[in-house]
Amino acid sequence: MRLYKYLFIAALVSGLSQSIWAQEQKIGFYESDYILQQIPEYEGIQQQLDLLSTQWKEQVEEMENEIQQLQEDYEAKEILYTDEIRNQKKQEIAQKKKQKEQYLAQKFGPEGEYFSRQRELLEPIQRQVFTAVRAVAQQQSFDFVFDRSGDIYMVYANNEYNLNDDILLELGIEVEEQ
Repeated sequence: MRLYKYLFIAALVSGLSQSIWAQEQKIGFYESDYILQQIPEYEGIQQQLDLLSTQWKEQVEEMENEIQQLQEDYEAKEILYTDEIRNQKKQEIAQKKKQKEQYLAQKFGPEGEYFSRQRELLEPIQRQVFTAVRAVAQQQSFDFVFDRSGDIYMVYANNEYNLNDDILLELGIEVEEQ
């Protein structure tokens, strides 16, 4: 019985010390999407990426139209074809579909040209933002700063700790009060 009592007291003391430690932490957050949208160079980068994307999407559309035309032609003349020609036409359609999928992967896949170009263009700006976040966090003695824009987010955050405006100010960008 005494063992349980000591374990209970140890758990209680441990819990209290953890809650005291948590109260001493200063936590802040920012929204990288919002910060990026306020940086003038970001709009130009987004326009470059949109232009590339539009050109590639038009190419994909042309491929889809070609595939659709081949399928319609095949369906219209299928009964006239011999088994050998039928198989050739099916293979031709399958090959065109495969080419389209390869093109999509090459341009828009995880290791595709779009994401490579995006990384290349955004990396200098993201480095600037990261440097500004670190500077603000150090100046204001924050222990933790989270980015709410990506996969990591908080369900609740006291707006008192929102660092967006401070980070923009550190980047030399003034924001009108909302």
